[in-house]
Amino acid sequence: MDTLLFHCPPSPPPPSSMANKRPCPSSSSSSSSSPHSPCRLSPLDQIDNLFDTFLSLSDSSPHSIDLSFDRLLDSRPSDADQSLLIDQALRLGSAVLEAAKRSARKRASKHNSLSWVLPPDLTIKVFSMLDTQSLCYAAATCSMFNKCAMDPLCYTNIDLTTVVPKVNNAVVSTMIQRAGKAMRSLKLGLVPGPASSPGPCQQLVYTIRNSVDVSNFSWNDKKTRQGKESPILTRTCLSPLICDGGSVGTLLRRLHLYNIDRMDSVSLCMALSACPALCDLEIVGLHVELRQILSSVSKYCHLIERLFLESSKTGRDDSLKSPTCVDLVNSCPHLTSLSLRGFKLHDCKVRTLVKGFRKLRYIDFSTSYSITGNFLRNIGSTPSGNLLELEVLILRDCMHLKETEVSQFLSAALAGDFKFLRYVDISNREGLALEGDWYNRCYSATALPLREVALERPDICLLAEFPSESFIDVEQMIESDLNTELSLPSQLNGHLSDSSIFISSSESSYHSDHGSGNEDSHDSNYILYEESSDEVDFLAV
Repeated sequence: MDTLLFHCPPSPPPPSSMANKRPCPSSSSSSSSSPHSPCRLSPLDQIDNLFDTFLSLSDSSPHSIDLSFDRLLDSRPSDADQSLLIDQALRLGSAVLEAAKRSARKRASKHNSLSWVLPPDLTIKVFSMLDTQSLCYAAATCSMFNKCAMDPLCYTNIDLTTVVPKVNNAVVSTMIQRAGKAMRSLKLGLVPGPASSPGPCQQLVYTIRNSVDVSNFSWNDKKTRQGKESPILTRTCLSPLICDGGSVGTLLRRLHLYNIDRMDSVSLCMALSACPALCDLEIVGLHVELRQILSSVSKYCHLIERLFLESSKTGRDDSLKSPTCVDLVNSCPHLTSLSLRGFKLHDCKVRTLVKGFRKLRYIDFSTSYSITGNFLRNIGSTPSGNLLELEVLILRDCMHLKETEVSQFLSAALAGDFKFLRYVDISNREGLALEGDWYNRCYSATALPLREVALERPDICLLAEFPSESFIDVEQMIESDLNTELSLPSQLNGHLSDSSIFISSSESSYHSDHGSGNEDSHDSNYILYEESSDEVDFLAV
């Protein structure tokens, strides 16, 4: 029985049962409805069709679209419905516009990704080698470059120096925030434009005007922009270094500041307190006090290796004290390059600095006031007995530098001292001072053993440029515009001879006391040339 049932085929259903069954929905819909029937479209497909139809209206004339919208607006019964329709149209138009812009950027990025073969990490590496201005240009090119340019590694070395004022505190803050802890170098301020440097015999007056290239804008225009648009840096431009507990400036290794007129000593010292890893500090043309800056460096920047400070008012900063020099020597043992230009430095303080730094290789005291060269005696070795490995010595245009001291220094070099010395610059556009009276200038290098140095120490590049001996017409100098407020020293009357040339205070860019250069002088003797009254007032502020 079981076998028979297994092999027996199933009996077909009765015809009546097929008629009572409900047909399959899929088969019914496929047989009864058209393929283009709207009932089978999903809501998204319907929106796509409507949007496609809506975009096809872009070929229509604007006038016909205006008339159609007006008719649709008139069909609304109430004012509220008309306002609602206008709002809907504005929202739809804005949404379509943003969608089109987003799609265009996406297509451009896809195209750029195919054209730019470098991956993002290598692109960021390339961008990190660009200067800051070129990096900003690259970031504005496309969205892909913009995304890569926002990486903190691209802002490791920030250089915002310009020839004319066009960078303000907001720009500096933005760049520092982008860099974060990746920042290693920061350069700010106004730098001189490309111009030929003056020769040794050409008069050079150190004023604010000389700090920047003024060929394209006047000082009055600069002051006007400061008051209105304010595209300049102020004393708070370094405040981002102190934010968040000074975390941004923790790893900063290089800080260069140029001619930031409104920077003061307090603000700069606060910024230095947030930079314990600083190795290279360069400050040019800032109205800051030398003693305070060196004290801050001694207190916070123990890893400093290069220190370059140039005064904005040559010969007027007499703030440096001996204890400050001692603290700097004891706190910064890694210093290899020291440049203090345009300050009033005494030989005893300079000797403390030169003999105290055991690793010192580079010395530059150009345009420094009161240096006679006495510190050059017996500096061939350090207090510990080690040889001073000095390689570069620059004493250019030091007003009180004496001929006898330079001669003794060169003689010591011939005797075997300063074995590592490779470059010496003793050029002076006003000649070297003779012994006894610094007004008596020596324009001849015959008393210096220059030929012997060239023969016996050919490894030393010795630069000694002096103006040629010439008679100075006193009456012409009195009538000139440069010395309308100055009087000639009484030593010039009746003491001119062919063998010695005197220099008047009107020919000098320094305005000294009438002593040897190491005595304290009165502030009334220091006058800045070629400055308007407004500039002098600004200096006083």
